[in-house]
Amino acid sequence: MMLEALQSVQKLIVVIGSARAARNTKNPFTAEERQDLIAAMLRGAGVARSRVLFVHVRDYFYNESLWLSEVQRGVAEYTRGSSDVALIGHLKDESSYYLRSFPAWEFIPTHVVSPLSATDVRRAYFEDRLEDVRGMVPPTVHSFLETFRQGSDYAELRAEYDYLREYRAAWATAPYPPVFVTADAVITRSGHVLVVRRAGRPGRGRLAMPGGFLETHETLLACCVREAHEETGLSEAVHLAGQLRAQAVFDYPDRSLRGRTVTHAFHFDLGIGQLPTLRAASDAAEAFWMPLSDALAGPDLFFEDHHAIIEHFLMRG
Repeated sequence: MMLEALQSVQKLIVVIGSARAARNTKNPFTAEERQDLIAAMLRGAGVARSRVLFVHVRDYFYNESLWLSEVQRGVAEYTRGSSDVALIGHLKDESSYYLRSFPAWEFIPTHVVSPLSATDVRRAYFEDRLEDVRGMVPPTVHSFLETFRQGSDYAELRAEYDYLREYRAAWATAPYPPVFVTADAVITRSGHVLVVRRAGRPGRGRLAMPGGFLETHETLLACCVREAHEETGLSEAVHLAGQLRAQAVFDYPDRSLRGRTVTHAFHFDLGIGQLPTLRAASDAAEAFWMPLSDALAGPDLFFEDHHAIIEHFLMRG
C-alpha cells in the first residue's frame, strides 16, 4: 500500500495508531518500534527516508473527536496549511470507517489488498510456529521478531498470551458468549489519584484503578467500594459512597482481551488534606497516591483502558 502511494506523491505521512500504550498481546510493539520497522522495509525497497514522515496517535476509546484532532494536528505539522492532501487506505470492513472521517482530504482506495492477517501472525508468533511466521512477513520484520523474542518483554507477553488463551477456553462451552461486569474506583484527593499495581495476569505490573468483578448479591456501587478498600487498605472510616462525585459506564467492545467486559466506574473526590495511608492487599502488588500530572502524562503505564477512564473523570473538572 505504501509503495503504491509513493508512486503518486512526493511525501508520504504514515499515521501509527495505539501510540503511548502499554504492550499487550494484540499490540505488542511500541509506535517507535513500528516506525523503525516501516522505515527499514521502505529503505530496503529503495525509498529515500526523507520521503516518509510519521505521526503517532493515541487511542481514544471514548472520545473519537480527540483522536480525529490528533491525526489532523499531526498531519498539519507537515503540510503547513496545504490543502493538497490525499488519504490512501483499504476499506476492509466496518472497522475501516475512520477512512471516511476526513472529508477535507481526498480519499484514494488502494489497489493493493494484502491477504496477510495480523491475528494469524500474532498467533503463530506466540505459539512458537516461527517457520509459519517467516512465510507471512518480510525478512526485515522476521529479523526484528527473532531479536525481540530473546528479550524479557516477549517472555512476559508470551506468558500473558497463554494465560488469556486458557481464560477464554474456560468459557468456550458456555451456552452464550459471556459478558463480564466490573466496577472500578477513581479516587482523588489533593491533586493525586489512587492507583494500584496489578500483581497478577493479565496486565501484571501495570497500573490500574482499584476494582473488580461484580458479585452476585451486591450493587455496582457496593462492589466498587468493597474492591477499593480490599485492594488498597484504605480505612473503612473513609466513607467513599458519601463522597461520590460522578459515575459512567465504559463499554468499548474490545476494551479487554479477556472477553466482553463492561465496567461501571465511580469517581470519589476526598477533597483536600493529608493523603490517607494505604496498604496493598488482595490482588494488588502496590497501592499509592499518584500525582495527577504523572497519571495523565503516562498512558503507557496503565492496564487496558484504565488511563482513558481516569482521564475521562479528571478532564471533567
